[in-house]
Amino acid sequence: MSWFKREKAGISTATANKKEAPDGMWNKCPTCKKPLLHLEQVENDYVCQYCDHHLRIGSKEYFSILFDNNEFTELFPNLNSGDPLEFFDSKPYPERLKESQAKTGLKDAIRSGHGKMNGKDIVIACMDFSFIGGSMGSVVGEKIARSIDYCIEHKIPFMLISKSGGARMMEAAFSLMQMAKTSAKLALLAQAGLPYVCLLTDPTTGGVTASYAMLGDVNIAEPGALIGFAGPRVIKETIKKDLPKGFQTSEFVLEHGFLDFIVDRRQLKDKVATYLKLVG
Repeated sequence: MSWFKREKAGISTATANKKEAPDGMWNKCPTCKKPLLHLEQVENDYVCQYCDHHLRIGSKEYFSILFDNNEFTELFPNLNSGDPLEFFDSKPYPERLKESQAKTGLKDAIRSGHGKMNGKDIVIACMDFSFIGGSMGSVVGEKIARSIDYCIEHKIPFMLISKSGGARMMEAAFSLMQMAKTSAKLALLAQAGLPYVCLLTDPTTGGVTASYAMLGDVNIAEPGALIGFAGPRVIKETIKKDLPKGFQTSEFVLEHGFLDFIVDRRQLKDKVATYLKLVG
């Protein structure tokens, strides 16, 4: 009966014979913890098929969802941040920028593109949280400003997808100035009678929330997104009170009148296209 007895302890396999799944093939839902196959994520617009949790994605994924056939022309792709303050923390700011650019393949924390959504022309600017926490620096403000000018010139609507930890500390006042700059440009867009759609995703906080992220003709958000100005811990320590359950989620913000509606990512393209058709 030796056929079912282990003759030697352990299992030894040569490294060359070990098989591993390629990186990026599988992901795990942060809410239900179930494994998600990448191909299924793409087919489901990066929403968990088990619990409907909206996974964090970047401009590449949003553009593939919103633009017809993922066809678009990227606008102002070569803008780079300077270092006017010669900022240095654990490393010089220019070095940090180069590292983020090499890691993400992005020039900065936002990309802008002109394409068609259900056959209608639109410019979409989308922030990328993977680039220094989606922080708002001078390039972010400049791209938004130039995108608005482009919309006014060509008479097409503008959509902005916010995903940010707030202003970029390495640029200090130069970063904060982008709040006023983008708000002034949006006023010109409104004067031109062109629609501005804001989509708030997880997370949208700080100076971004206090400026262009909440100035849309229609403000929409994804389910369960963190939306706020200061963080919950800071607010709790300031007011010395416990915060309500679900505080700063998109559902809480909607209930208190700061959003027009919450939209499932799988319905986002059709909902936005319908709104633009109604107002256009």
